[in-house]
Amino acid sequence: MPETSTTVPSPRLHVVDHPLVQHKLTQMRRVETPSERFRQLLSETSLLLTYEITRELALQQVEIQTPLTTTSAPELVDDPVVVSILRAGNGLLDGVLRVVPGARVGFVGLYRDHDTLEAVEYYCKFPPMEGRTVIVVDPMLATGNSAAAALDRVKAENPEAIRFLCLLAAPEGVASLHSAHPDVDIWTGAVDECLNEVGYIVPGLGDAGDRIYGTT
Repeated sequence: MPETSTTVPSPRLHVVDHPLVQHKLTQMRRVETPSERFRQLLSETSLLLTYEITRELALQQVEIQTPLTTTSAPELVDDPVVVSILRAGNGLLDGVLRVVPGARVGFVGLYRDHDTLEAVEYYCKFPPMEGRTVIVVDPMLATGNSAAAALDRVKAENPEAIRFLCLLAAPEGVASLHSAHPDVDIWTGAVDECLNEVGYIVPGLGDAGDRIYGTT
């Protein structure tokens, strides 16, 4: 086993320890959980994680008419933009959009070079993001290289704020992402022990994309 790493507590790291998140995460970790059930659990968990990452979105007061009277009530200033890191990020995207259906969506296609563990981009398509809050989603924050590369591309669009949402993180990935982008907060369901020698999170749940889509 590789040596266990530790994560230095950071105000920019938010671990969502809700019992339902932890229960569903345990079911996803099980090797016998089939892809169909894994996808369902991931969608359900992403709903819960989205409630937390959107907790501080800006509100404004508007005048509305209820069935009884007029009143002033809060609504979002703007829906966030959601950026999915392909392909596994799409497993989180469904749940996020169920909570914020008005969000516009961008995509960054990245794959990890298995020799260097560096991120290689093959696709990028964004809606307008200038001055908006952007939520970047990817189930696994392992080495942090793919996440950092995606955030580089997002920052070039001049958003007002960026948040990163993942299901699982490794301490090495958290440290790497905070080193490259110290202004970006991370929300995750758990921070696991470490990375193994080929860059997978331990104990983890395997390759999220393969678990979602039934590939190997």
